[in-house]
Amino acid sequence: MTSLAQSAGTTLVTLMAADAWQRTRDGLVQLWRRVQPERAETVAGELDVAREDVLAATVADDHETLDELRAQWQGLVRRLLVSRPAAAAELRRLLDELDPGGSAARQITQHATASGQGRVYQAGRDQHITER
Repeated sequence: MTSLAQSAGTTLVTLMAADAWQRTRDGLVQLWRRVQPERAETVAGELDVAREDVLAATVADDHETLDELRAQWQGLVRRLLVSRPAAAAELRRLLDELDPGGSAARQITQHATASGQGRVYQAGRDQHITER
């Protein structure tokens, strides 16, 4: 269930910046309407706000915000699945329809910054490295 939620959160945030956004939004809102109808309109609004945040973060190359949004949606989807485990099959079908090859879930980019100092751990040895 956790891995499905992680995949869904990542796929969702990736598709928020893609042409398939409206289909993605509609599919998720329909899912929520079926399993948690009392939350469907709130989720629809959250999706719209999140999309604006994704688009702004993409333009600004703000990987931290994108990571936070992925985590936010992973949590929302996980909580949905915990409360309604039967929704997992429907969510899998929706993800397969929206992202047939799973490419959106694999588009996670790691971003690292070098500080000029660090520690290297190798075979149990700890060495301090200073860049010159």
